[in-house]
Amino acid sequence: MKLTDKLALQDWDKFRKAILKSTTVQADETFQQKTRRIAGLEDDPQKWKEYYFPRYFKSKSPQFHIRASNRLIKSFLMNRHWYEVRHWARGLSKSTLTMMDVLYLVLTGKLRSVILTSSTYDAAERFLEKYRAELDSNQRIANDYGKQPRAGMWQKGSFTTIAGVKFLALGAGQSPRGDSNEEYRTDCIISDDYDTDEECRNPDIIDKKWAWWEQALFFTVDTSSPYLVIWLGNIIHEDCCVVRAGKVADHCEIINIRDAAGRSVWPEKNSEEDIDYQISKVSYESSQKELFNNPMQQGQAFREMVFGPCPPIKTMPYLVIYADPATSNKDRPGNKSKIMNSCKAVAVIGARGLSRYVYKVFVDNVKNDTFIDWLFAAFDYAKDARLVHIYVENNTLQDPFYEQILRPLIYEKSKVRGTLLPVRPDTRQKPDKYARIEATLEPLNRNGLLILNRAEQDNPHMQRLVAQFKAVRPNSKVMDGPDCIEGGVHIINSNNIVGSAQLTVVKKKSNPKRIR
Repeated sequence: MKLTDKLALQDWDKFRKAILKSTTVQADETFQQKTRRIAGLEDDPQKWKEYYFPRYFKSKSPQFHIRASNRLIKSFLMNRHWYEVRHWARGLSKSTLTMMDVLYLVLTGKLRSVILTSSTYDAAERFLEKYRAELDSNQRIANDYGKQPRAGMWQKGSFTTIAGVKFLALGAGQSPRGDSNEEYRTDCIISDDYDTDEECRNPDIIDKKWAWWEQALFFTVDTSSPYLVIWLGNIIHEDCCVVRAGKVADHCEIINIRDAAGRSVWPEKNSEEDIDYQISKVSYESSQKELFNNPMQQGQAFREMVFGPCPPIKTMPYLVIYADPATSNKDRPGNKSKIMNSCKAVAVIGARGLSRYVYKVFVDNVKNDTFIDWLFAAFDYAKDARLVHIYVENNTLQDPFYEQILRPLIYEKSKVRGTLLPVRPDTRQKPDKYARIEATLEPLNRNGLLILNRAEQDNPHMQRLVAQFKAVRPNSKVMDGPDCIEGGVHIINSNNIVGSAQLTVVKKKSNPKRIR
């Protein structure tokens, strides 16, 4: 036996022992008690999963888990055909929850033939081993539904239960044609981590993999029979197979590590401190892709940003503090999910001649309270300027939020700090976000006139701003930092235009040669 095989066997035995240990049963239960208990559990999928898989419930289930399971199970049973995509961030247990949902349907007799596919056969086999281990070693499943392994048909990557339910692992591109479980055609297809970063760099590979999935794999199901399709994967590229699946799905759900208010969606498992620590160890682009479903491909408009010294604040005639509360989804691409990134931004911007200087910036997914703290911090930073204008974006889509949420918060903090912020709402009705960022800021940046403060170059907020600038594209999900800069620069430009439109009266010299 090879060393790798020995290690795999040791891991398998360790996994089985952990399952056995966590699934003890009540030996003195009567047949009637057992029957009633099983019926009660099957009527409540959440309680069913908590009973049969206790080792996965060390943390309280978040509401989005419960909603997702109930939706998938009920929709499949009611509609007969159901196609769902779960764009859940890393660390939200999408594979584990889906395994429990599928095994619920298998053990209650609703599914008979399951195919799990991934980027490679080895990856698919690894995912499927989790299913086999539970069916092999879970004492509670064995006690209530019988021992599951079928003699001679219990191998890695392809196994059949005692009740005749078949499980098969397939790597992308492998032939699934003709696959059936005796008289049963495939009735469940699970695609887990089907895309890879390397493949997403080559559109031809994505086209080929998508064609295989649509043509060879999908049609292993019987058109007239019930079947369930589940895709699992966070969005690692703007065009990948799981994104294409989301466009045709009956339900496509995006769940990020934090919600629109900047809070952990699963605080019982992922604390704010743990999320902050993890994010601090990787680049902004990496955390956006893996935790916020926002792959930041390189854009064309802002490939390089200019850092340089900014004039002393006290020499500036005036500064603009511009704040974007990011409460409107008007400019964001359409999506079936209501949970989107809510990246807020505050910037201190000045001007001298044709140059526009970004002195300081705050850019992050935060709560409203922190956003207001940023405003005060920016005001303190700019206090030596001769004049400071503070604007908060407040178009028609944001006005109720500004009046009902932000203004009261600003007023309360002003009383506590003893400083009244001279905030003005920016009521400009803004056109398309990408169009105005590109039109206003790209010429400045191209000509070296949009200057980011060199003293802030290592500040994580400034780094996030640069990352968002470099990812600016027509369909970018997060452009709130550049949008904030555009808002401030637009106000400066407008003031300069108004300020230069003045009449000067001079005494005209007489011309003796002119006929009067």
